[in-house]
Amino acid sequence: MEKSDFLQFCRKYHSIDDYALSARILPTIREYIKQPNTSKMPVIWLETSDSGDNNIAFMNTTYPYLNQVFSDMINLFYSNTFMAAQGRDALALLEEIATVYDGEFTLVVEGAIPTKDNGIYNIIARTKHYKLTALDAVTWLGTAAKYVVAIGTCASFGGVSAAAPNITQSVGVGKVLKREVINVSGCPVNPDWFVGTLAHLIMYGRPDLDELGRPKLFYGSTVHQHCQRRSYFDKKDFAERLGEIECMFSQGCMGPRTGSDCPYRQWINHVNWPVKANTPCIGCTNENFPDGSAPFFTPLPQKNQSKQVNNEQLSTTGKGESYEPTENSV
Repeated sequence: MEKSDFLQFCRKYHSIDDYALSARILPTIREYIKQPNTSKMPVIWLETSDSGDNNIAFMNTTYPYLNQVFSDMINLFYSNTFMAAQGRDALALLEEIATVYDGEFTLVVEGAIPTKDNGIYNIIARTKHYKLTALDAVTWLGTAAKYVVAIGTCASFGGVSAAAPNITQSVGVGKVLKREVINVSGCPVNPDWFVGTLAHLIMYGRPDLDELGRPKLFYGSTVHQHCQRRSYFDKKDFAERLGEIECMFSQGCMGPRTGSDCPYRQWINHVNWPVKANTPCIGCTNENFPDGSAPFFTPLPQKNQSKQVNNEQLSTTGKGESYEPTENSV
């Protein structure tokens, strides 16, 4: 499959009228790795400081099943989340894989990296002689990897783990490594974004990235551009409270400043997404999430202007008021 065909392929299969993109990708990958001098991608996956939401979202897809991605697309040699090995065996395996596949493996990092006190607040492994922190592991493996993929907003930009007051001084992977990191942000990430990025790396190498290091294929447009409630916004018809069908910009929706294809990619096996479920987009793919989205249920112009949100702020922009979004507010 040509790269242009693949890109069109990714854009085509994103609606409830089609199967999930990930399911469509797997047969393509199977055929690709049958070619001479091709093979499955060797992967080391580290989970650091996060809530585990990205691997849970990934595991909850009904098709493809997790094991199909592992068996058909990648060789997952090490994962402190998914693997059965523990202790010395796990660390020995990690060291062996990093040596044998030096410069060939893809490092996937899920979670932010604590940097305070030399990273002691997240430890990957302990031995009699040293403690391997997430900071140590990512620095070591990130230098040796062919590609580095940050999965989720915590790994990409710090996310919730780095939210104020950030007492562990957590940062995204890109702040630790002096090299390019492919950021597949989201809290949690949509499985299609992750599987599609891996497929692109396997067959075509580095995808085109935006200014935040995210694949343009999935983050190239804003939620606002394709939102099913966009017509209400254009008519300045805003919801007075959560649960109403009008545009939820008045209820704190971050769609105008959030790059992702959620409105047509959708979630829960491609049948739902936050706005369809009557809750505003909270901008979870953004570089400044969650602090830049707070307070969640106040309009964009009022976010983060004060630490205290009073009743007047919370009730602003109902149907009975004249709310005019300005260019700066969107």
